Amino acid sequence: MPTQEIQEIAVPDAQELSHRYTSVWNEPDSERRRQLIGELWAEDGVQLLQPPEAVVATASALGVTPTFEVRGHAALENRVTLAYEEFVAPGKHVFRTRPDAVALAGVVKFHWEMVSLADGEPVGGGLEFLVLDGDGRIRTDYQFIG
Repeated sequence: MPTQEIQEIAVPDAQELSHRYTSVWNEPDSERRRQLIGELWAEDGVQLLQPPEAVVATASALGVTPTFEVRGHAALENRVTLAYEEFVAPGKHVFRTRPDAVALAGVVKFHWEMVSLADGEPVGGGLEFLVLDGDGRIRTDYQFIG
């Protein structure tokens, strides 16, 4: 059986990358947020999101599979900014990384939580599955909320 060669990918420390990732979503300064997005994601990086259950049900009834996709720095900046404005800017929540990040051959996986600032309790969260490019930047970001 032929063996497949795994491409060498510059993988940063998985936990450190997960902290950098969630810090983007908490960043109040729009210029700094733009800079962080450029540092984390490849120029043509993409985020694929698991749609809400209502969207999945509607799509299923139509016989299609829904996918939410955000591609490129400008679209990613818009996505992150909207999430910041909805969840963080009002002063009620903050995003944080759980201490479970792992890396394997150019892929990083970790969980995150949205936490209430009132009591520190998680009110939401999800799983990130990041596929990195040769420079260690995010090429594809799979986000599973729930």
